[in-house]
Amino acid sequence: MAAVLLTGMSGAGKSATLLELARRGVRVVDTDADEWSEWVQAADGPDWVWRLDRLNALLDEVGSAPLVLAGCRSNQGALYPRLRAVVLLTAPLPVLLARVQDRANPYGRTEEDRARIAEHVAWVEPLLRRSATLVLDTAQLSVAQVADQVEALLKGAGAGVPPG
Repeated sequence: MAAVLLTGMSGAGKSATLLELARRGVRVVDTDADEWSEWVQAADGPDWVWRLDRLNALLDEVGSAPLVLAGCRSNQGALYPRLRAVVLLTAPLPVLLARVQDRANPYGRTEEDRARIAEHVAWVEPLLRRSATLVLDTAQLSVAQVADQVEALLKGAGAGVPPG
């Protein structure tokens, strides 16, 4: 079990950390793509969830090789038993909103998107915090420092018990 999940709200630094880890030679997968996620109809409306069959197959394929996944999905807990760690990347709401305003990904630029991000910070992030192995404030740490901590987890240092 050498896979680590980076999770958190939009603008928390998941993509930036993945890019840094990939630059360092770590295998990374951004799950915010049709290959790994799909829309389903949930009781409260459409939900963008992980394709668990595909992610489980990926984890089977990589075995004990280091892998970092990034994403935030309502069904991500189903993979927790297969992960070495779940790392919650967080930052204060004003920081998140500033970051999503200036990135290439257009999500977060509309008032509706920004309201949704604020709502998720209020009720989704506390749930993620309770199940995280490690919480990193990306407003206080550089991307390189976050990547250093994730690499340490991949090597078996630091927190190593998957969340229950």
